[in-house]
Amino acid sequence: MNDLLEMGKQILAAQPFSVHVGAEITAFNQGTAELTISVAPQLMQQHGFVHGGVLSYAADNALTFAGGSVLGPNVLTSEYKINYLKPAKGDKIISRATVIHTGRTQAVCRCEVFSDTRGDRVLCAVAQGTITAMAGASEKQQKIG
Repeated sequence: MNDLLEMGKQILAAQPFSVHVGAEITAFNQGTAELTISVAPQLMQQHGFVHGGVLSYAADNALTFAGGSVLGPNVLTSEYKINYLKPAKGDKIISRATVIHTGRTQAVCRCEVFSDTRGDRVLCAVAQGTITAMAGASEKQQKIG
C-alpha cells in the first residue's frame, strides 16, 4: 500500500460525515483519488435511487482528495458543479477524480461518479471543482509525498 493511500485513509477516518456514510478511499495517487460508498437503505431517496446528496458528497470529497494530492493536505473546496446524468442504483457508488490543472494555491479537478452493480458500472454524474490550499498553511504542511 502506498504512503499516500494510507494517509488518505487516516484523513477520511477523521471526517465524521465520511464515516457516517461509510465512505472508503480505494485509490489515492499524485493527481488522482477514488472513493467508494457501499449503498445502504439510509442513503436512498423516496424513488429507490441513491440520494443526490450522497452523489454530490462523493464527487466533492474525491475532488478534494485529488486536489490535496498536489497541493498538500490542508485544502478546501472553493467551488464545484455537478451534473446528474442518470439515477444511481446498485451495490456501491464509485467516484474518481483527476487533477486537470494545478497552480500555486489552486487545483482544478474533474470527477466521474459511477453506480456499480456487481461490476457493471453506469456513469451517473460528472463534476468539476476548484480545490484551494488553506490560507496560513506553511510550505512544509503543503507538500505531500
